[in-house]
Amino acid sequence: MALLSKKDTNLILDPLADNNPITIQVLGICSALAITAELKPSVVMALSVIFVLGVGNVVISLMRNIIPSKIRIIVQLIVVATLVIIVDQVLKAFAYELSKTLAVFVGLIITNCIIMGRFEAFALGNGPWKSFLDGIGNALGYGVILVIVGFFRELLGSGTLFGFKVLGDPIAKTGVYSIGYENNGFMIIPPAALIVVGIIIWVQRSRNRSLIEEN
Repeated sequence: MALLSKKDTNLILDPLADNNPITIQVLGICSALAITAELKPSVVMALSVIFVLGVGNVVISLMRNIIPSKIRIIVQLIVVATLVIIVDQVLKAFAYELSKTLAVFVGLIITNCIIMGRFEAFALGNGPWKSFLDGIGNALGYGVILVIVGFFRELLGSGTLFGFKVLGDPIAKTGVYSIGYENNGFMIIPPAALIVVGIIIWVQRSRNRSLIEEN
């Protein structure tokens, strides 16, 4: 018997494209705008959300039959806040400079509507395994967009990836800079992220016309 059924596989794959939380549901836009000027914080934020949403969905699912309906939002906030504190402390312990770069945005994972939405819409009504897959799938869908946006913003805005010069040296005029290329400073400010996300949405919906009809 396969580990993942077709439905289980769809829980992971659907949020990567046809039901992406950022490009289709238009959720979690704030962090996509704020922390994607460089690729490294984009990857770390993506991994953080994968951990918080994957584990959080399982915890909420395990507790779903004992959580009083009137306080379920409070319980959800406590669960996600606890997981975010763990992420924040790990970053401060092992990647302090990066934790300062992400700063308040790690804490804002607590109010990320993708996480609260999956707790409310899925984990409260499904078992731990399906909830785990749903959490991982939606977090991956969110993370993929962050990484794509961070990749293009850092590459075109600074000529680097993960801080390493990949287009050449702009001072010594090597690589593409030798033919007159200049870094696009616009790419490192938040409005550029909105433009990149908009382009991704346009490309995605152009490839799948059914998304336009549904929305």
